[in-house]
Amino acid sequence: MCGRFVQTQEAENYGAYFSVDVIRTDAVLSSWNVAPTKQVYAVAEHQGERQLGTFNWGLVPFWAKDAKIGARLINARVETASEKPAFRDSFTARRCIIPADGFYEWEPKDRGKLPHYFFDADRRPLALAGLWSSWKDPDSGDRIRTCTILTGEPNDVVEPIHDRMPVVLSETVWDPWLDPEITDPGVVGDLLAASTGPNLVEHAVSTLVNRVANDVPELIAPLESGAV
Repeated sequence: MCGRFVQTQEAENYGAYFSVDVIRTDAVLSSWNVAPTKQVYAVAEHQGERQLGTFNWGLVPFWAKDAKIGARLINARVETASEKPAFRDSFTARRCIIPADGFYEWEPKDRGKLPHYFFDADRRPLALAGLWSSWKDPDSGDRIRTCTILTGEPNDVVEPIHDRMPVVLSETVWDPWLDPEITDPGVVGDLLAASTGPNLVEHAVSTLVNRVANDVPELIAPLESGAV
């Protein structure tokens, strides 16, 4: 599971890194503690353009009766996303990349859980594999764009801490991953399997990250000995 991540750079920085054609975003504040249902930046192909846009984290399928379902759909398992009704349409036609400076996972301990921060060794943005959807509010007629993060088996860095992790896409698969004309679930699955991801590093951080209200740069600082 990926329940929190970090997204602190300006839209222009993410846009340049992922070679977008156009930036169409609402203002999103830098966050060292992005929580479910919050607005995030994501990259997607739409009408022939690669766009950086604003999405609510928590996918709301187009057929949903209300948007509350999104809070339960912040992650999609790679093993079943192509089959689950909530995700299968997006898996084949509406994929995205969610930029992240890093993400958190929690290590079970005798007394609670200890958060760890995972990030690229070269401090480059991570390309989290995502799916997106557009949902129309039946009452107001407004449309909202939402997204979910795909999760899979942990790599060697994450495995000692947690049994799941967000899928981080290698740069070599960014283009086909975003291509809406690639709709075969088997081909999409092959893209995920071929993605080795970056050279991740990690360190333990303070349990202050456990509270959504805490959102400061100090959250990603290495945990000092004896601190919590």
